[in-house]
Amino acid sequence: MESRCVCVSLTVKRSKMEKKTKAFELQELALTPAQQLFGTLASSKDGITSAEAKQRLETVGMNIVASQQPIPAWKIWVNALKDPFVIVLIFLALVSVLTNDYEAAIVMSLMVICSVSISFYQEYASQKTSINLREMIENTAAVIRDGERQKIPMDEVVPGDIVKLHTGDMIPADGILLASNDLFINQSSLTGESLPVEKFPIVAETRADYLDKAAVDLPNLLFMGTDVLSGQGDILILKTGQATFFGDIAQSATGSKGDTAFEVGLKKVSGLLLKMIAVLFPVVFVLNVITKHDVSNAFFFAIAVAVGLTPEMLPMIVNSNLAKGAQKLAKEKVIVKKLSAIQNLGAMDILCTDKTGTITEDRVVLMHYVGPFGDESENVLNYAFLNSKYQTGWRNLMDVAVLDYFAKNKKVLPFGEVSKIDEIPFDFSRRRLSVALALGDERVMITKGAVEEMAEVCDSVLVNGEKLALTDALVEQMKAVNKRMNQDGMRVITVAKKTIDTDTIEKSDEKNLTILGFIGFLDPAKKSAITAISSLQQHGVTVKVLTGDNAIVAQKVCADVGIDASDYLLGTDIDEMLDDELTAKAEDIHLFAKLNPMQKERVISLLKKKGHTVGFMGDGINDAPSLRSADVGISVDTAADITKDASTIILLEKSLQVLEIGVQEGRSVFVNMMKYIKITLSSNFGNVFSILIASVFLPFLPMLSMQLLVQNLVYDVAQLAIPWDHVDKEEIEKPVTWNMNNMFRFTVLIGPVSSIFDVLTFIILYFGFHYNTVASQGNFQSGWFAVGLITQTLAFHVLRTKKLPFVKSFASLPVCLTTIGVFIVGGILSLSEMGHYFKLELLPIHYWLIFPLIVIGYLITLQFAKTIYQKNI
Repeated sequence: MESRCVCVSLTVKRSKMEKKTKAFELQELALTPAQQLFGTLASSKDGITSAEAKQRLETVGMNIVASQQPIPAWKIWVNALKDPFVIVLIFLALVSVLTNDYEAAIVMSLMVICSVSISFYQEYASQKTSINLREMIENTAAVIRDGERQKIPMDEVVPGDIVKLHTGDMIPADGILLASNDLFINQSSLTGESLPVEKFPIVAETRADYLDKAAVDLPNLLFMGTDVLSGQGDILILKTGQATFFGDIAQSATGSKGDTAFEVGLKKVSGLLLKMIAVLFPVVFVLNVITKHDVSNAFFFAIAVAVGLTPEMLPMIVNSNLAKGAQKLAKEKVIVKKLSAIQNLGAMDILCTDKTGTITEDRVVLMHYVGPFGDESENVLNYAFLNSKYQTGWRNLMDVAVLDYFAKNKKVLPFGEVSKIDEIPFDFSRRRLSVALALGDERVMITKGAVEEMAEVCDSVLVNGEKLALTDALVEQMKAVNKRMNQDGMRVITVAKKTIDTDTIEKSDEKNLTILGFIGFLDPAKKSAITAISSLQQHGVTVKVLTGDNAIVAQKVCADVGIDASDYLLGTDIDEMLDDELTAKAEDIHLFAKLNPMQKERVISLLKKKGHTVGFMGDGINDAPSLRSADVGISVDTAADITKDASTIILLEKSLQVLEIGVQEGRSVFVNMMKYIKITLSSNFGNVFSILIASVFLPFLPMLSMQLLVQNLVYDVAQLAIPWDHVDKEEIEKPVTWNMNNMFRFTVLIGPVSSIFDVLTFIILYFGFHYNTVASQGNFQSGWFAVGLITQTLAFHVLRTKKLPFVKSFASLPVCLTTIGVFIVGGILSLSEMGHYFKLELLPIHYWLIFPLIVIGYLITLQFAKTIYQKNI
């Protein structure tokens, strides 16, 4: 089979390899001789020319993946139009235009424009902020072009380029290693593996040893999105942009995302609304045709009723609620990319998070230095310090921790003059590091490394200054020390030495060593995480840790921050479970260790299917699928672009405390949003029910379509203050979610209360004031207009809280001011000549004496009905 990623002419030709995965293609290319790849890519060890690079850039495109390409403004606008309620309003506006009811069409069109504009602005601004964060640092790559080393923007790298790598460099694209010197790569963002990987070219003699290796395990393959921890190397670029392994992940992670819990809830509400309209519209229309014998007026009135039943301000109120929440979170260094993520935070009842950097400090601290049997030993610390100080290879976090501890505690070496002789760098097959030093007149080799690997090369142990041969009993005693340290959450390293008499050391010299003792390191739990997790748990959010780390270490950290990890599941356990079994376990278990990315995503997906609203916090490339699968994907600004793209929330600092604030804000947003939905739906349902009753016996329409629209508009404008309303603490103690059954019960119980007093108003106007003829319909309509507007407005104050209104719970100042505004507008329309424009008539003074009694009676009855509802939910 041909091995090619770009042909000589550099048009990307597809063959049978198209059907293979990109990882498999890379695996084949990695096992292809370098000279053959040079021929395929029309390159050489001296790279390509600038002219060739320019031509290739035009052919294969920029070295960027889909996630790095911003969403066009028009597409964000179109996405904002997809809101279910916006679609309902657009439909009703179109019907109004077709029926020449232009006033209604204009009102609804303005509502659509305002709502969509708020949503568009927030998401467009969030994307712009994210792009600005990315562009603050321009990433470059060192390439060989025209026979010289040049620095170019990373997105201009093309297949065939030779890239020079040094410590700290990012790998710009997928490539094969041509030469290396102690090259260690951090692949954790791609694979989830926390330890660095040593990379080196594959020689022809050993090529057969790697035939069964996966692409990410091949020592000569380097991938876009990874970085150099130490050493140098030269790589030949094979694939760029979307054709890379990273691009493959990006394509799956940026695909269509299923509806979140919030979006599902909105669709259910819109479905309920459409069903109510579908039933009531023809009923109202037919009743009025039969009783009034005027098809045209009956149709317009039925349209007005349909509009009146629709909570037309919902999209604007929802988006303004969410935008207010986003602004508040922005002050807490949180970027909200998608507005619905705010509400999902409030509904979240399970937060899945990684361990490192979230509940731990993401740094290694030296905790203990002990002799073979667990007693503190300065001698062990001194030799560990010498090993860390004088090695020149890859300096890992544990070396840094040893040096920092020594400096911070002002330790002094007892050896006098120290000089370096030689070293054997660390590698991940030996998992140890040796340095040869002259300590005065003595020459020693000091070795430190993983406990298991060090046990293979040690034959004695130093006890109280005496060198003893290792016995089974001594080994068991040391294993017990290691186990205790592991149970305390520490990573344990063995320190050993032996005397030498040569000027150089080799790997074969790592034998017959004497164990001095052990050093223990800990990634300590954040103090802030303890408080944050406790608060989240008190507010009904279960925190689960999904980590690739060791289970024993993770158990200790979980215990330190208050997460019950007495039981846990490993990735290998998960693979053996069926979905039903894993779902049952996943609800009860809070620690999942040694997981790969697919296993993380599976746990999250099953928890969602069980009905939970799930958040996931991660920052690696391998976390992107899980972030996209979760209801709330949370990442940090230092994460990879694909990770941030898959997230809905980006933290400028990785802290659970910020999430705690977000959860509270999300719940407040949801509670205020539900106030509008439930109160408006029930009120509008009651109004329609009243209209049906009035339509049976009145010889005229109980309210003109224009009057009904004006009443709704005045009321709805006042409701724009809802995002600034107070929320009772009791309302946000637990996760808040959609409950369609409760919403339906609320509507059918609370709605008819207004109908009772509407009918009472009808009776008073019809029989008491004799407004029962077509000539006096304006007076009847004016009387009901005033009652409907004021009772609907005051009903919000009763229903906005579970407590006793005006006594134990008060609305915010903005809500009170808008309520007063409704009274003023209602008074102007009912008591001045301006009402004539809407065909409202002035009413006698004695009607206004009865008016307060109707309103007060309604509010008392409403409070009673609310109490009954709360006792039955």
